[in-house]
Formats: sequence, structure tokens, C-alpha cells
Amino acid sequence: MTIIRQDDVIESVADALQYISYFHPMDYIRALGRAYELEQSPAAKDAIAQILTNSRMCAEGLRPICQDTGLVVVFVKVGMNVRWDATMSLEEMINEGVRRAYMHPENRLRASIVADPAFSRKNTRDNTPAVIHTQIVPGDHVEIAVAAKGGGSENKSKFVMLNPSDDIVDWVVKTVPQMGAGWCPPGMLGIGIGGSAEKAMLLAKEALMEPIDMAELKARGPRTRIEELRIEIYDKVNALGIGAQGLGGLSTVLDVKIHDYPTHAASKPVAMIPNCAATRHAHFVLTGEGPVYLERPKLDDWPKVEWTASPSARRVNLDTLTPEEVASWKPGERLLLNGKMLTGRDAAHKRIQDLLASGQGLPEGVDFRNRVIYYVGPVDPVRDEVVGPAGPTTATRMDKFTDMMLEKTGLIAMVGKAERGPVAIESIKKHKAAYLMAVGGAAYLVSKAIKNSRVVAFEDLGMEAIYEFEVQDMPVTVAVDATGESVHHTGPLVWREKIAKKEVEPA
Repeated sequence: MTIIRQDDVIESVADALQYISYFHPMDYIRALGRAYELEQSPAAKDAIAQILTNSRMCAEGLRPICQDTGLVVVFVKVGMNVRWDATMSLEEMINEGVRRAYMHPENRLRASIVADPAFSRKNTRDNTPAVIHTQIVPGDHVEIAVAAKGGGSENKSKFVMLNPSDDIVDWVVKTVPQMGAGWCPPGMLGIGIGGSAEKAMLLAKEALMEPIDMAELKARGPRTRIEELRIEIYDKVNALGIGAQGLGGLSTVLDVKIHDYPTHAASKPVAMIPNCAATRHAHFVLTGEGPVYLERPKLDDWPKVEWTASPSARRVNLDTLTPEEVASWKPGERLLLNGKMLTGRDAAHKRIQDLLASGQGLPEGVDFRNRVIYYVGPVDPVRDEVVGPAGPTTATRMDKFTDMMLEKTGLIAMVGKAERGPVAIESIKKHKAAYLMAVGGAAYLVSKAIKNSRVVAFEDLGMEAIYEFEVQDMPVTVAVDATGESVHHTGPLVWREKIAKKEVEPA
């Protein structure tokens, strides 16, 4: 009879979470490398190059792929013949592993989990608790799969109760464009079909733990109806032309994974959950022989892609920026930002709103006039870093604050990831401001452009505090210009038409 020790569970979970914070699964890297080679959209190809370059930098530097180091999701299969040498419950062991991983002094990960979610939303400070799913199965070992799921992709999860006669593919193809680009494509789609509402969602999440094998599947041909469905959805989603980061291109998804389960005769529950460019998961088995340490991948296995700034990119001095210069930026134009910018995201915007509404005004030292704000919640720095990985967060969450910021603070431009909604675009147009997009999934690469960092307000908000960053050649793309034109609208339309006319072949 196998005896599983408490410390072995804790150490193995902690090691796996550290591992996936800086090592992409190699199946994802190979698939993304293929997408890079096939991509014909310059904007999408540049974004993929940034993601691949960032991935290799993280593997070399052992630092997080993304500043959002994720909600920990764990699937555990416990063999019925296993005995435990433990004083903690299984959940307590796993959460202790999470705590140790996220508090690791050499690679401290961002704590993103908040308790009391409907009200105070107080950060737990160590990223616990994890979301844990446990099965009791035949056998004499314990299988554990861990994932770190970013909020940007998790927020785009979709669920529907279809009629039995409704078409699943039609729903997926209609729904994916509604997800926008906040899930940081190209990534994966996990789809769950059947069971009950909660079972379908669980199936979709489990599906995302599988390796990417779409190229191999298409090469050999489908053997089951589910494989046929995977290929059909993959082809039709890529034909939408959404592309990397939603900029328009050939690769929106790298794979589609589907799990199904018997359901009620009157029902067809379908869930869809995307995985982002920071796909992170690992699997290991405890056999009673000690903790499991995952084998490091070889750096030579990464594609030979090294992102460099476009020679045509325009350098911008943030310290002398004027509304007239902002108005001169063109949709899709690449900029390199230099100088000082302020940061702020959900909690900071809400606090600014409350202060302005009360008549108190902005905190001392916070002045947004003719300045740029970066929507970011960085990882804490380690060693000699100025700041930890500091990629953009999803800009649409700040849409409801945009008019207030542009009208009442003197702000003239914003940096984030993904598209802006109609309310924000209308405000940008009205105030002749601009929205700039940084690449989601390139957090470590972006952090290297940040040369100085200091907290200027709301220090109690932790990673959501207002920082002042001094940047050097930080790469961004003009996503919404002063006239309100959005590349997240025009780009996919252009590439969808090219694919429909067979001027190009989707991935």
C-alpha cells in the first residue's frame, strides 16, 4: 500500500507552480512557432514574435511569463489504495504548496486572489485558496494537474443551454467574436458538452489541460465525431480573422479541445473557456517515493525568434507629450514610449472616481494632465529588478471610467491590452485622446523597458496602487486614434475578408 507524505504533496505543488510560472508547455511553444511561420499579418506576426521572445526570456531568467500569475486550479485523482502520512487535509496541503510557490523569495509571484468577493474584495496576499477538484479512483498513487489561470482569459468564459437540435459550431462561431481579445489570443479553446450546467464548465476547464495536437490531428485525419468537431471549430474560428491579440490575422486558436458527458434528453449544455498566450499547466504523479520535480525544457527547443522594434516605429517623449501630437498618431502605427507614465487599474480608478465625486480631488503628487496611464498590476521585483513582469491588463474593464478620466483629470492617452468598447471609443473620439495597445503575454519583455518605478498613491492596494514608471522604448501600437478608429474592429474585418476570398489560407 502506497503511503503519500504531506510534505511531498506540498513540495510537489509548490515546485510545479514555480515551474509553470516561467516555462510554457513545449506543445504550446511548438504550435505558436508554427503560427509565427504561417502568419501573414504584420501586426499579428509582430505580436507573436513578442510572445515567443518573452517566453524564452522567462525560461532563461526564471521569471513569470505574465504579470497575472493566475488563479490556481488543481485536479486531483486519489487512488483508493493510498494511505496518508499527514496531519493536514488534502486541500490544506495543496494550499500550503500554493502559498510557498507564490511567496518564493527568488521568484515571488503576484497575489491576485481576493476574499469576500461581493464586498470588500480583500487580497489574501498569498494567492490562496486554490480551486480544487478531487476524484477518488482505483489505484495506489495520486495524480495531480495544476494550472494557473489568468483573469483576462477566465473572464471570457461562456456558457449556454442549447436546445438539443441547436448547432454547437454555430454557437461557438457566433460567440468567439463577442469575447473580444481580452483573452490574449492565440490560445486554446476548451469546450465541455453535456452533463449539467456546472459539469459542462468543469469539462471545458479539464479539456484545457490536454496537450496541443491539432497539427498532428489534421495530418492524420479525424477518427471520431469529436475529432471532426474539433477540426471544424478550429477552422471556422481561425477563418474569423481575429488573429493574435485581436489585431487581425490567420491564427486565433492553436487548438480546440472537447470533453463530453451524458446529459438530460431535454438539454444540451455547452461551455467554452479560452486559454491565453500564458498557457500554464503541469501534471505529475505521486507514488510514495518522495516529491516530484519537473524536468526543465531545453532552451534550444524554442523557435529562433527574437523580437526587435520596427525601424519605422515612432519614438514618443512622454514628458513633453501634447494633445496635438496624440492627434497625429495613426491607427496601427507602432510607437516606442520614453519618459514617465502613471499606472492604474480597476481599484485605483474606482478610488479616483470616489475622490473626485466627493470633491477631495486627486491625491497629492498625482497629476494626469497631458499624461499617459498604463493599465497594469506588476509582479513584485526580485534581485536587481526595477519592477517584476508588468504586462498590460484588459482595458475594457476601465471603459466605464474613461470619460471621467479624460474629462476631469487631463489624461490624454491610455495603454492596455485588447479592444475598447463603444462607450470608451466614443469618449476617446470626443476628447481627441488615444488608446495604445501593449501585447498581452509579453510581460517580462515589457518590464525590461521600465527603468524606474515608484509608488505615488494608494500603496495599500498592492499591485493595484498607482505607480510612476519611467520607460525607455516601450513598444505599443495605436489601437484607437483620436478620430475613434479602432484597429480591433478594422483588422479582423480585413483578414476575415482575405480568408473568405482565399487570398490567404488560415492556420
